[in-house]
Parts: sequence; structure tokens; C-alpha cells
Amino acid sequence: MTAVAGKVGLVFVSHSVKIAEGLIELASQMAPNTALAPAGGTDEGGIGTSFDKVLAAIGQVDSGEGVVVLCDLGSAILTAETALDFLDDEVRSRVRIVDAPLVEGAVAASVTAESGGSLDDVVAAGESARGTLSRAEPATPEEHAAAAATQPDSRTMKDTLTRTVEIVNKDGLHARPAAEFVKLANTFSAKVTINGKDAKSLLGIMSLGLVRGTTATLVTADSDGTGALDALAALIESGFGEP
Repeated sequence: MTAVAGKVGLVFVSHSVKIAEGLIELASQMAPNTALAPAGGTDEGGIGTSFDKVLAAIGQVDSGEGVVVLCDLGSAILTAETALDFLDDEVRSRVRIVDAPLVEGAVAASVTAESGGSLDDVVAAGESARGTLSRAEPATPEEHAAAAATQPDSRTMKDTLTRTVEIVNKDGLHARPAAEFVKLANTFSAKVTINGKDAKSLLGIMSLGLVRGTTATLVTADSDGTGALDALAALIESGFGEP
């Protein structure tokens, strides 16, 4: 996709053409209105990287709001850094290379860009992929219930507002519904947590492993957070349009 006015663009640099293009396919499911460009493989389409492809991809997605570049291996970062040396000073000043896991970082950064986040916001989202996702098995419904029991269960408490809702869609908060949740959370200024994780952090939410039948407790300490809690609770209760 070409540059989208008012939004940060993203470039995915991989040693493989298929990996870069597949990542565009994945991220675009959650960020369909964000400019995403692949820069995979050598100029001949082989395994490797090309600074010409990186340059072209940056130019394709740059709307003037900034470009975030994510890479798969160390040498891809070197290629991206070389490409930046060929940019005009003005353009170079708004291009950031993020050293983070490519898939997780790309998805998190894309969702933040889709929500209209600033260049710094998108960079921070990409960097949040460093060590965020646990390799442990997802919590069981019983473990979620035990965790929820330690959360406030009233609608209002002193200095906090809470909502407790059940996950009803078949596959729980997997990537797409989690992205929808984060995008909605970003439309509110209030800070909200879901089972202790920032409601605006895609990777944080996905790390919860919330499956069907588990409980989500939404909490905010902001006095104006009622609208955010109601909207987010209603989204969960709707099942995100899934069975």
C-alpha cells in the first residue's frame, strides 16, 4: 500500500521475499488502512537483502509522518542502516529502525499505526515485542478464575472503576480481536487495564491467553474512564463479530 496521509508507514525487511510478503498479509489483517511495504530478498529475488528495495519501500510508505523499519536478522539491520545513508536529511530524520522480533514487533507496530499513533508511539509498540510474549502454556480457565478472584469485582470502588466480563467468542482474544480491542482502547484518553495488562498493548493482551469462558477484568483509575470501560466491555461481550 502507498503512503497514507496522517499515518506512520512501516517497512518489513527480511532475507526472504516470502517472509516479507507473508508478514504484510498478516499485519494487514489488523491494520488494513496503514501503509505497509515488504523489502524481502536480494534484487534478484534470492535469499539476502537489498538496500535498493529498502529505499524503495521507505519512499512508498512515507507520508511525512514517519516510517518504522523492522528487520529479521542482524545483517538486515545493516542493510537498512546503509539505505538510510542514501536518504535526504529531512527524510532520514523521520525514519526509525526498530531492533525487535520481526513478527511480534511488526504486528504491534502496525496496530498502533492503524490507531493513528505518532512515530514515537509506533516505535515504542514495536520495541514492546522484546521479551513480552511468554513461551509458557496459556493459563487454564481455572487459573484465570483464580486470578480474576483477586481483581476488584464491584462496578465502582474508591478511586477505581471496574467491569468484569466473560470472553464469549470461540477463539478468545487471538490476534484479530485483540487488535480490535487495542484500537478501540486507543480512541480513549483514559488508561485502562485488562487483567493487569495495559489495554493499549497488543502483545500484553495476547500474552494473557484469554480463551472462551475466561474472565476479563477491566480497571481504570481515571475519573473519566467510564465510557472507555463500557465500550471495551461491550466489545468483548459482542464476541468481536465471531461465533
